[in-house]
Amino acid sequence: MSDTAPIASSAPVTFERDPEQYRHWQLTFEGPVATLAMNVDEEGGLRPGYALKLNSYDLGVDIELHDALQRIRFEHPEVRTVVMTSTKDRIFCSGANIFMLGKSSHAWKVNFCKFTNETRNGIEDASLHSGIKFIAACNGTTAGGGYELALACDEIVLVDDRSSAVSLPEVPLLGVLPGTGGLTRVTDKRHVRRDHADIFCLTTEGVRGQRAKDWKLVDEVVKPARFAEYVRERAQALAAQSDRPADAQGVRLTPLTRTVTPEGYRYETVRVDIDHESRRATITVSAPDVGQPRDLAGILAASAQWWPLKMARELDDAILTLRTNHLDIGMWILKTTGDAAQVLAADALMDAHASHWFVRETIGMLRRTLARLDVSSRSLFALVEPGSCFAGTLLELVLAADRAYMLQLPDTPDEAPRVHADVANFGRYPMPNGLTRLAARFYEDVDAIVAVREQAGKPLDGPAAEALGLITAALDDIDWEDEIRIATEERASLSPDALTGLEANLRFGGRETMETRIFGRLTAWQNWIFNRPNAVGEHGALKVFGTGNKARFDWDRV
Repeated sequence: MSDTAPIASSAPVTFERDPEQYRHWQLTFEGPVATLAMNVDEEGGLRPGYALKLNSYDLGVDIELHDALQRIRFEHPEVRTVVMTSTKDRIFCSGANIFMLGKSSHAWKVNFCKFTNETRNGIEDASLHSGIKFIAACNGTTAGGGYELALACDEIVLVDDRSSAVSLPEVPLLGVLPGTGGLTRVTDKRHVRRDHADIFCLTTEGVRGQRAKDWKLVDEVVKPARFAEYVRERAQALAAQSDRPADAQGVRLTPLTRTVTPEGYRYETVRVDIDHESRRATITVSAPDVGQPRDLAGILAASAQWWPLKMARELDDAILTLRTNHLDIGMWILKTTGDAAQVLAADALMDAHASHWFVRETIGMLRRTLARLDVSSRSLFALVEPGSCFAGTLLELVLAADRAYMLQLPDTPDEAPRVHADVANFGRYPMPNGLTRLAARFYEDVDAIVAVREQAGKPLDGPAAEALGLITAALDDIDWEDEIRIATEERASLSPDALTGLEANLRFGGRETMETRIFGRLTAWQNWIFNRPNAVGEHGALKVFGTGNKARFDWDRV
């Protein structure tokens, strides 16, 4: 392979892993503390053409990290603190592998950055919602994406050995931005002063020692002789603040049941049908059956087969698989099937036992899966048809959609589909902007939200749902097929780039958070920069890195 040949990405990427097969991470447990040590296999890249030297990472490394975080959440409820460190001497993590980025297609780079962002958001989500705190024990050089990994943690401890530094050298070295939220976390999370941040992000050698602490880039610097002891003390101190159970039995995340065909994917509660000609995928989520648990004992007995968790895991896998392996499938049609009463019963059970650790983690899995929809650069249409069960948790799919159409049957109104709001729609699943989907939909209009709340639990037909603002339009059966065909064909004919920008802006109107700034601003800027010759042209900084040649820039500002 030549130095400039793009990395092939034709082989499908899968997102399931097993700890016994990790190539890049070592996960160990000691009471309430888990240690997740990075030890990247240089020859273990997800694609050929680069070596993962100096604990640099690619998508495969982060898929393992995502899996490890899930295992800690569900299989080890006794864990209250996670120490992230490295087994390599004098190196914590040197960040995303530069040669991988230089050889990758534009789409691969962007998808890689999105998934790594979501994984780091998951670390912060665990700290906020699950009672799991994270310490980055930076035992050596911590550069680029390595520092971004540390930034996602609650505390950063840097070894004070006169050589180890933290750095974000992407601008001076590569002509790009820190792609995993580094700039945003430096400002929004760590409150590094603007002038200090400006110097820091343009200094290739980084900042070490007391200055790193003084500038708020790290929380503590510790001499090598006491480094391990200090990290252990902080881990125990943070663990003492958590309400995670010390003696609960974990829930094993059993392998997903998935069948792959040329037409799509089949899981037990999720089905994906791909129409390659129309560039459209239909994602259908099934309601639980009548034999679902009715109490906490039943939930624990069902374990990973409990419908809310199984459905969340399968939908999450479907979203990631479609996003990564089917770039030309630009529209996702969201459907449901089954008994809405069973969805509402599952919601009521989650609400009744929301404080139990396993139920809390399941709600968290649903929250993060729905958030993946929010930030996916795909057009989302929800279709409410006879046999649908858009109720409670599954109503969130309608609220996440860019448009939602509902069928009415004037001649046989009793057979027309219904939607149901319930307690799940009023705070259980906040979007990345911190708002419920109802609050985001109505720009926090209290009257509109109250009007929906007053109808919670009631079956709403098309006109009622339209009057409340829950759907885009209620269409009768005479117009249904033509209206849906026209709407979907029109959407498919438009520029995917323009749609991505349009959808991201409209989905996150109003309030901003650190997460929306990462996805809506930083990711958009990075997307643009990854297309510019100054970064990826023949003489761009990312392309010539490591060759001994100097980048040639177009000096015009645009």
